[in-house]
Amino acid sequence: MHVIVVSLNYRTAPVELREQLAFKEDQVGDAMVALNQEKSILENVIVSTCNRTELYVVADQLHTGRYYVKRFVSNWFDVDLDEVTKHVEIYEDQDAIRHLFRVSAGLDSMVLGETQILGQVKQAFHVAQVREASGLIFNQLFKQAITAAKKGHRDTEIGEHAVSISYAAVELSKTIFGDLKNQHVVILGAGKMGELAVQNLHGSGVDRVTVVNRTFSKAEELANRFNGEAIPLENFESTLKDADILITSAGTQDYVLTKEQMSSLIKKRNGKPIFLVDIAVPRNLDPAINDLDSVFLYDIDDLQGIVDQNLSERQKAAAQIDEMIEAEMDEFEEWLTTLGVVPIISALRKKALTIQEQTMASIERKMPDLTAREKKVLNKHTKSIINQMLKEPILQAKEMAGEEHADDMLKLFIRVFGIDDEVEEELRKQNSKHQSHEEVSRSLPLSGLIQAIQHR
Repeated sequence: MHVIVVSLNYRTAPVELREQLAFKEDQVGDAMVALNQEKSILENVIVSTCNRTELYVVADQLHTGRYYVKRFVSNWFDVDLDEVTKHVEIYEDQDAIRHLFRVSAGLDSMVLGETQILGQVKQAFHVAQVREASGLIFNQLFKQAITAAKKGHRDTEIGEHAVSISYAAVELSKTIFGDLKNQHVVILGAGKMGELAVQNLHGSGVDRVTVVNRTFSKAEELANRFNGEAIPLENFESTLKDADILITSAGTQDYVLTKEQMSSLIKKRNGKPIFLVDIAVPRNLDPAINDLDSVFLYDIDDLQGIVDQNLSERQKAAAQIDEMIEAEMDEFEEWLTTLGVVPIISALRKKALTIQEQTMASIERKMPDLTAREKKVLNKHTKSIINQMLKEPILQAKEMAGEEHADDMLKLFIRVFGIDDEVEEELRKQNSKHQSHEEVSRSLPLSGLIQAIQHR
């Protein structure tokens, strides 16, 4: 058994190809079902976002697993297999498991430490469970990765520092005004930077946003998405009379606001302070404006300094989360190691308890006058003997599972305790319980389970 990730992401492929190879939300469940029908694929979860399309699979062989996942992507999107191969990264086993933990925690994102990806991983896993594409291995691994990501964000400052220019502009506004809810914010420019600024402002509780743009329809479209107001460019200066914050990101060669214009506005504002953030290149605001009283002007270089410092802080937090991930991987490895001995331990317990029950029945036949209390005491103490006797053998079985020759050692263990029939029964029960998941049926008989551990 192997865990494989085939990843097409913002580092490996241009946006045009990422768009072409993105699974539609209403089709991703069908895709997971179809992928599980491919040779070697036992389980899968597909995570598809604007920045990544990643197929996580449990496969019985590495080389066939890699090939059939890539072929599946090629066939599903009708894209040449060589083109897919050229633009994907492939992670295997430990690296694949580590990759899932890092992706879930936002450590592999364009914006380090962002949390949106965690919701996307959770949703993908939910679909995989509903469509029965995930099974024994991924049900454990994805739950653990999601929990670890939440813990990483809760216990570190990975999300506490702005690392995008537009978000830094909003965070800087907060340091000046505190609560932004009652501030009037004017956005000049309805492009990507302006859109991100409005989005971040809306998320920070700003109620009043005015969008100004050369093309009024674009200003109107952006404003409507966030319950804001759109005004034409010719009304820009008059809008600033009662504005508290101005964020500019318009594509112009000349200043849209000069020192002289701002000086005139200050008189109309009766000295009310205004906070200006110019994130445009070339700049929209005359730098000399900063010489005026009651005006606080920051440009993109000022914000970049903040972003660089904040990114350094996030990188420190990311290093902490990476350490946490290593511990989580050890925990998953321990779970995986003991997975193959579960039916052996269950069989051993079952045989021991059967002997205990038979012994109790014999005692009751030979001593028919026992009271209910006496039977209860005898039952309790004979079970206690069984549990104490089994403690060390069970511990040894778990340790054997991690040894180099686990297969031979566990076979000897089964033979010594004479539990061949009980083990086979446990495996049949497990197979029946997970009959919709091929990973169990393909791992029978016992040696298959043990080999799965050895080749993890």
